[in-house]
Amino acid sequence: MSSDMRMEVRRHYARTAGMEVRGGADTCCGGSASARTDARGYTDDQLSGIPPESDMGLGCGNPTALGELRPGETVVDLGSGGGIDCFLAARKVGPGGRVIGVDMTPEMIDRARAAARKNGYANVEFRLGEIESLPIADSSVDVIVSNCVINLSTEKERVFREAFRVLKPGGRLMISDIMLREALPERLATNAALFAGCVAGAVLKEDYLRMMREAGFSSVMVEREKETAEMFGPEEGASLLEQAPDLTREELKRLGKAIVSVQLTAQK
Repeated sequence: MSSDMRMEVRRHYARTAGMEVRGGADTCCGGSASARTDARGYTDDQLSGIPPESDMGLGCGNPTALGELRPGETVVDLGSGGGIDCFLAARKVGPGGRVIGVDMTPEMIDRARAAARKNGYANVEFRLGEIESLPIADSSVDVIVSNCVINLSTEKERVFREAFRVLKPGGRLMISDIMLREALPERLATNAALFAGCVAGAVLKEDYLRMMREAGFSSVMVEREKETAEMFGPEEGASLLEQAPDLTREELKRLGKAIVSVQLTAQK
């Protein structure tokens, strides 16, 4: 990831980590505050059973719902943020399983670790690190999940190679992410604020899937796809217009159709 983009992403999520109200952060890819839970694919029952401070209103899907997590498995979350998907996974793998969240933002790691300690999650740990260079041993993981994070990397090929490296043979990948149906105009693709907001970092869907296959993944399957226009509310539209003052409302409408939230699975 370029140094400018990396620093902007780190600053953005460091600020977000300091927000105390659940759902109070600007979303990465989520919908308006009133529709955010349904848009992201979490049920009220799921959210009621995890630390409330772990749900920061981020993400563009629920990757833990894309396949069955089994008792005793080891799960790694790429870009774990406040820990929402780690805590959901922990309930499924049980006390005999293990969940590791990896995030590059120290403030997010501190927040997630505090939630784990406070709520007694002995089978969850959070490690400071970058998804392009995972602090995880080779062939040691059963499942990798990631929620609206890989699009933030300018080195997506490295991310997928690292994911392939740490997965055991037969291991699974379950991803929710933002992709493009058409290329963004150059002035939007290079906007650092939009990059941190999961817009400018997205690549064409066919390129994303190609990079996964080139890293070695098989059975790459798109499970669900949704236009972000269905997820953007007035708050998100206003935020994007504020972050990119030269963005017109017509372009905003076009972005809502060109940018899609995709949930997919793959296997090593």
